[in-house]
Parts: sequence; C-alpha cells; structure tokens
Amino acid sequence: MTKTPDFSGIPTYSGPPKEAEIQSRLRAVAELGVFRHALPQHLGGLGDNFAELVKTHRNLGLASRDPGLMLAINAHLWGSVFPILLYGSEAQKEKFLPQLLSGQWLGGHAITEPSCGSDVQAMTTVASPLGEGYVLNGEKRYISNVPLADWLVIYAKLEGKISAFLVSRDDEGCQFSHEGALAACRGSATGSVSLKDCRIDADRLLGKVGAGAQMIQKALEYERAFVFAGIAGIMDWQLAEVVRYSRERRSGGVHLGKHQAISHRISDMKLRLDTIDLWLGECARLCDAGQRITLASAQTKLYAAEAFLQSSLDAVQIMGAAGLESGSLMAELVQDAMGGRLFSGSSEVQKNLIAALLGTGDAYRPNPQAN
Repeated sequence: MTKTPDFSGIPTYSGPPKEAEIQSRLRAVAELGVFRHALPQHLGGLGDNFAELVKTHRNLGLASRDPGLMLAINAHLWGSVFPILLYGSEAQKEKFLPQLLSGQWLGGHAITEPSCGSDVQAMTTVASPLGEGYVLNGEKRYISNVPLADWLVIYAKLEGKISAFLVSRDDEGCQFSHEGALAACRGSATGSVSLKDCRIDADRLLGKVGAGAQMIQKALEYERAFVFAGIAGIMDWQLAEVVRYSRERRSGGVHLGKHQAISHRISDMKLRLDTIDLWLGECARLCDAGQRITLASAQTKLYAAEAFLQSSLDAVQIMGAAGLESGSLMAELVQDAMGGRLFSGSSEVQKNLIAALLGTGDAYRPNPQAN
C-alpha cells in the first residue's frame, strides 16, 4: 500500500491564485507523487493502482478545497500522461514521462473548438503532411492548463480522420492565450490555442494515423471516472462546514440543524457524497481488474456532477446570506459545480452515452463491461 502523502503544506484555496501560484501548487503536488499513481515503476510510477489514486486525490481535495487544482491535475494526467503511456513510442515515453511525472512539464489535451465540443467529429483543426513532418492549422478553445502548459496532445484531422499530435508551446506557429478563460474552477488556467502553419516533425505523431477518436474516448473515460475523486474530498469539507454552521447558528431558540428543512438537506448531502465514493471505488475496481469503464465512467461523471451542484446549492441555502458573502468559498463552489456539469462531457452527453450503451444506439457494443 502506498504511503498517503502529507498535503498539509499545500495552501488552502482562498481565492483565485495568480498563474505563478498555480504553477507552484502543481509542482508541489508533483513532488508528493500525485502524478505517479497507477503507473509502472520502470516508467517512473509508484507501481500501485487506481484505488490508491482515488484515495490520494480525495485527500488532496479535502486539504486544498480547490476544484481548479483537481481539474488541472486530471487534465495533465488523462490528457497527456496516460495517452503517452498507452499510445506513445518508446522514444516518446522516454522523452516525456519523466518530465511530466516530476512536474517539470505541465500537459493537457486540446479537443474543444469554438464551434464544436462534445461532437468531436465536427472538429475543423487539420494536419497536413509536409516533408518529413506535419503542418497544423486550427483553433482550440476552453483548454485546461492553457496558457501554462508546456506540451499538449492536440487532436486534428489528418486525411479526414482524427489523429493526435504532441505540440509544444514553443513551436513556431503555435500560440497559447488566455482567450476563453472561465469564471469557474479558477484554481486552474483555461485558455485557447491558435495553430497557424504550425510545423512539427513526424515523431510528434502520437499513436497511429486515424487513431485519435479512440484515444479521445479512452482519455475521457479515465477523466470521467476520476475527475471527481478530488472534488469528493472538497464535498467532504463542504458537508463538515455546513454541519458546523447548523450547530452554531440558532433560529427559533434552537440550533439551525434541529429544523427538518435543514437536517433533511444535510442528510441528502451525506447520501450524495457517499454515493460518489461508491462510484469512484467501482471505477477504480474495474480499472485495476483490467475491465472496461465506458459505462461506469459515464454514470460516475453524471451522478457526481449533478450531486456536486445540488449539494453546493444546498450549502448556500442552509447558510443563507453568510454563504453568499463576498469571498465565500461556498458561493464559489456553485460556480465550480456548474463547470462540473460541462467539463469532460456535459450531463446530457453522459445520458446519451449511457442510453446508447444500454442498446438505444449503435455506437457501442451491447455489453459495455465486456473486454
């Protein structure tokens, strides 16, 4: 069993940090081994499993109270680290994994565009063969970890099929910007990528030509399965704060929590949190057993996103005006929770996927748990 990291040195979220602070926090968690879970030791990982990853992320969320930090970590892991692990050449693994796992490089992936999000086949970013490499043109929007990222896995259409490319912020013709920055999960950076005749060498192709759609699906399955592990820790803190407030605040001569209208909301918050933990555990179990998580990850993402939003609304409702005070983390968590319904595929997309997996569509095999 992996030793649980000590996150006492990670600053607790108290408002939107500056970019230098975001980078510092990410390097600090990297030094504690957060990027090394569920990775083989010979590649720099801890040699443990996804159950340990969930535990560590949950503890970090509880300590940091920062959904943005957790979003940045997950974008780094599922957007760059695991695609390189699963699809990279030996040379790519040797070049990228040590730097990404140590936190020297920050990564992510670029899928979303100004005119397409969940419908990845509608992307218009293109890659064209040029000499011994490729030239990329297009725009990506709402990309986690931009403009701070050093490298991105950028998806573009090559000969009409989606392929993946490793692109550096320093590549000529590539520009990272703050355009598209969000008012949610502000403990992370979100921005845009502009590709104008961006030339890269042939060895920057990740995986096979045309394998990008499969790679996107795999990355999003991991992200949907585990992006709420850290947020579950934040919800644990959120619940404890609401219970504390309900005991200290008096209304009608009794503690606020004595009123059923309050205690029932608190009970619902606890039930949601425990259910998220069960779903996270199920996703970890499936991954550690080498089984597919297509259905379970969609169910986890859908339930956790809706639960986080409702519990955040309940927390503000219970605390009343105190929950809406300027600088209140409870109020900011509502904004973050709205973002949670959208990132990694909206709640509506998860419902469509779940229904398709049950047999209403033709996109997936009838038994989503089959190997």
